[in-house]
Amino acid sequence: MTSDWANRTKLVHSGIRRSQYGEMSEAIFLTQGFDYPTAEAAEARFIESGPDEFIYARYGNPTVRMFEERIAALEGAEDAFATASGMAAVNGALFSMLSAGDHVVSAKALFGSCLYITETLLPRFGVDVDFVDGTDLEAWRAAVKPGTKLVFLEAMSNPTLEVIDIAGVAEIAHSVGAMVVVDNVFVTPVFQRSLELGADVLVYSATKHIDGQGRCLGGVVLGSREFIRGPFETYLKHTGGALSPFNAWVMLKGLETLDLRCRAQADTASTIARALKDHPALERIIYPGLADHPQAALVGRQMETGGTMLAIDLKGGKEAAFRFLNGLEILAISNNLGDAKSIATHPATTTHQRLSAEARAELGIGDGLIRISVGLEDAGDLVNDILGALSSQ
Repeated sequence: MTSDWANRTKLVHSGIRRSQYGEMSEAIFLTQGFDYPTAEAAEARFIESGPDEFIYARYGNPTVRMFEERIAALEGAEDAFATASGMAAVNGALFSMLSAGDHVVSAKALFGSCLYITETLLPRFGVDVDFVDGTDLEAWRAAVKPGTKLVFLEAMSNPTLEVIDIAGVAEIAHSVGAMVVVDNVFVTPVFQRSLELGADVLVYSATKHIDGQGRCLGGVVLGSREFIRGPFETYLKHTGGALSPFNAWVMLKGLETLDLRCRAQADTASTIARALKDHPALERIIYPGLADHPQAALVGRQMETGGTMLAIDLKGGKEAAFRFLNGLEILAISNNLGDAKSIATHPATTTHQRLSAEARAELGIGDGLIRISVGLEDAGDLVNDILGALSSQ
């Protein structure tokens, strides 16, 4: 049974649909529409489609369905729906559930585009959103109230790597009947089982670790079959945020090596964090695998490792940060993450640049903060590259 397989086996074999040719590598069904043998068959399919029956690529596609079934098997979710990007997944997960007058509680430490949706778009459509310190369960308890429709958070915040107690937040939210929507990108499906911890809906940017090689945009939302094939599918198929079959095939290939890549990247991230600890050019280093991380005890309970991401805060602010970035030889300066190539990002001038200086300061995003996504290069080479760039300070 698929449910009895280990994760690495699920990542290679789950969800396979072979054609009559028996191909080993999953087929790419590059088609927009599907042929019906009769008019009666077309009518029947629009009333209720079977598991291997498709109507239109915006609604579903065999290659896309393989990707959805594979990641659902990995997460232990009842179902999944793939989207054109991670932000299409976030937008769909929230807007498919909410109406004017609804109340949402969100962690305030979010990726810039997620902040735009929660701070600007949802209120524009009449949704009341309160923001809290996601690491403070008492703040969640004070903000959630009878009638709260959902809570939203990043399992590990971007870019300051705060880790949120999913089980604690879920208990608070469920006590008033609210749904728990978790963006699980930074912790990956390899290192944290957020559904088992109490999340109702998981959101991924498949663009990140799932692809893992910087090739394609994609996203996916996971949850109960009732939610995925009910309000979420209805919203997505009519608003058009569908994943292309080619990108779904790329994501399928990415899933095959996801466990291996993430574990190697996390090992290297830990090596780098320990090599940089107490470096005189740094105000601080943030890595969830270090004992001095503010949520170290929670990380030990909730995650398998500290993950693939770390952040460093340079003394000297923006000028020092830019000197560091320009001194790197191996790490690329980019705003992506989860890539095979290591990436350094300056959030204050890129991913979070639209926030005011005061808002960034409240989130801990100073002018000297650098987010580092650790890739698959040799750990020693990366340590030497970072130390060399720091020597210019």
